[in-house]
Amino acid sequence: MLVPMKEILDAAYAGKYGVPAVPSFNEVFVRASLEAASESKSPIIFLTSNRGDAYWSHDVVKYFANQVNVPVALCLDHSRTYEDCIVGIRTGCTAIMADRSTLLFDENVAQLLELAKVAHAAGVSIEGELGHVGQGSNYAVDGVSALTDPAEAKKYVELTGVDALAVAIGTAHGAYTGVPKLDFERLADINKACGIPLVLHGGSGSGDDNISRTCTMGVAKVNIVTDFLQAINTALKAGDFSGNNGHQIFMTISKAIKETSLRVFDITGCTGKAAGKAGGSKVGNDEESTQEK
Repeated sequence: MLVPMKEILDAAYAGKYGVPAVPSFNEVFVRASLEAASESKSPIIFLTSNRGDAYWSHDVVKYFANQVNVPVALCLDHSRTYEDCIVGIRTGCTAIMADRSTLLFDENVAQLLELAKVAHAAGVSIEGELGHVGQGSNYAVDGVSALTDPAEAKKYVELTGVDALAVAIGTAHGAYTGVPKLDFERLADINKACGIPLVLHGGSGSGDDNISRTCTMGVAKVNIVTDFLQAINTALKAGDFSGNNGHQIFMTISKAIKETSLRVFDITGCTGKAAGKAGGSKVGNDEESTQEK
């Protein structure tokens, strides 16, 4: 069932577990992840963008989300303009992540305050970012730069009214060059200062134990994308798709997505946390349709 992201995050924050925010690149991703969520009774958040036909791609997520009995949110990720955020709201996202993390504090606050008013009026949740989560490919610099200041975070939350706050504590987007080192002391101080659900961007490759620990310390949403792509890459390299075996490509991809989804549900601690009885899913991939007839 499609719900506001705030509903999922508030429950996770209170229960001291996290919920993975995963890719929704196409129908294969959406169906496989929802099948895993339904079977494991886990809440789930899908990440999306307005690239391409946003009305169509968001409708795909919404359609399949309403075929399962677990909470599902659709979050417009890293939306950097006012217009982009509005498109996300108009196309049915239940959350927008308004990224103004490269701006000065006052301008970041001003833009998020305005967008929070619009989003909340439409029943849509809003996530801001303070500090800046950089790239794993430049981790030697980005991993220690622009980390979130707890005192500023407290002020930011009070001034903007955001429902969730993405924080920079040593993670980075994409694949790492180097070993990620998370600042748990900083995270504890931010959580104490803010008292709202926190978000960890750059969850892929950040260490399962590290992710699990952050989810007991206020992180209610963990963005994970690269792990899915790497799992698919590994599965395809191991497969034999010669001749008629080519019909197994999408089933192989689907299996890798489902297995990765189940893994990240366990890591973040949300397995079994979905309200109500999961089941009756209509999103499973039709294996017969992939076979040669």
